[in-house]
Amino acid sequence: MHPRDPKKLFPHDHVMRYTIIPLIPKWVSPNMVTIARIILIPFVLWFLMEENFNVGVPLFLFTAFTDVIDGSLARLRKQITQWGTFYDPLADKLFIGLVVLLVVIKHVNVIFGLLIIIIEALIILGGYIRKQRGTLQGSNILGKTKMFFQVLGVSFLLIALWAGMSLFIPVSIGTLSLAIVLAVISLFTYGI
Repeated sequence: MHPRDPKKLFPHDHVMRYTIIPLIPKWVSPNMVTIARIILIPFVLWFLMEENFNVGVPLFLFTAFTDVIDGSLARLRKQITQWGTFYDPLADKLFIGLVVLLVVIKHVNVIFGLLIIIIEALIILGGYIRKQRGTLQGSNILGKTKMFFQVLGVSFLLIALWAGMSLFIPVSIGTLSLAIVLAVISLFTYGI
């Protein structure tokens, strides 16, 4: 599989070009947004751990959305860096992995949550090995789709906990199951 051209726009970049990106000051770099996501992780975890879903769920969604922002910002403003190519997906995996540890393992199933985390850890390891070999590869559509379904699955679970709507728990499990399948495929196309 050929590496994806990191400058090539994803479909959501075209929407972001006319909606969110113009609202972001020119001095804000994509790497600053990635760093902000990393800084927000402990706050998200704290509010979710305290089961303060009124703050935790919107903060989770905002933090997850910063992944869309930094990627679109980098591609649209032509500010793709090696640092961002490595640390943006690492921040995503750290973010989703820690939330899965905290929420999915507690409210769904330990094995299910650990499976998500192990696959993400293998993808990180594969990315690190590629970086050491000098063959750093940006994210592909599979990785983007996997992350979308992970965030969506966790969001459904958080909404179920926040609003007391247990109907969303099976929807969350189904969505996260799809994310696991995509993660395994992504592992073989990106991580290894």
